[in-house]
Amino acid sequence: MNGTVDMLKEDADFFSPNGKTVLLVEDDGAIAEEIAAELTARGFKVQHEATGDAGLEAALRAEADVMVVDRLLPGLDGLSVIETMRQQGIRLPVLVLSALSAVDDRVTGLKAGGDDYLTKPFAIEELVARIEALLRRPDDTRSTKLHLGPIEMDLIERRVWRNGREIELLPREFRLLEYLMRRPGQVLTRSMLLEDVWQYRFIPRTNLVDVHIGKLRRKIDGPGEEPLIESIRGTGFRLRVPD
Repeated sequence: MNGTVDMLKEDADFFSPNGKTVLLVEDDGAIAEEIAAELTARGFKVQHEATGDAGLEAALRAEADVMVVDRLLPGLDGLSVIETMRQQGIRLPVLVLSALSAVDDRVTGLKAGGDDYLTKPFAIEELVARIEALLRRPDDTRSTKLHLGPIEMDLIERRVWRNGREIELLPREFRLLEYLMRRPGQVLTRSMLLEDVWQYRFIPRTNLVDVHIGKLRRKIDGPGEEPLIESIRGTGFRLRVPD
C-alpha cells in the first residue's frame, strides 16, 4: 500500500459528511445538478432551491448544516438572502458562488455575512473542500476580527498585528494563522492543515506545512517576543493560549 493511502488510514481527523445537509441555492440547472450529484456521491444530503426567496425560506427553517448560494438569483439576490438570515439570527455557514471575481466583490460578499467566496468557473473538488472546511469550523466564526493574546487579525482587510506591530503575511500564511487562531491550544496534525488550509484531498509526503510554519514563526515572533506556535513531536503544531 502506498504512503498516501497509509496516511489517510492512520489519520482519524479526516472529514466525514455523516449525512450533513447542504442547502444549495442555484438557478443554473446544469450547475446545480453537477454539484448535487457530486455531494450526494460523497455522502451529503442536498436540498436544492432555484430562487433566492425559496432559498431564504428553507434557510429560516434551520434544517441545513451549510448553505451554498449563487450571488445572482431570480427575485431575492444571494447577498440579500444572507443579510436577511443574519438579521434574523441564522448562523448557518454560507459559501457564496459568483462569476464576479474582483476583490471588492469578494469583500462585499463577506461583509454581507458570507463565510467563504468561490468564483465561477470552479473545480468541483475545491467546492467540496470549502464546504467541508466550513463544516469543520468552530461554531463561533461570525466575527470579522480575531483576538488571541497579543495577536489581532482583521478578516475583511486581511491584516494582522502583534502588540500593535503590523505583520505582512502572504495569503497562504494568513489562512494558516487564521486556522490556528480559531483553534487555540488544539493540537493540529499536518494532515489536518494540508486538508483544510491547502485543500488537499490526498495527503502527500511533504514538508510543505513545516516550511510555512517556519516562515510564519519568523514573522509573528519579533526579537524578545515569546514564541506562540509550538511543535508537537511526531504529531503537528499548536498555537499557545497566552496566560
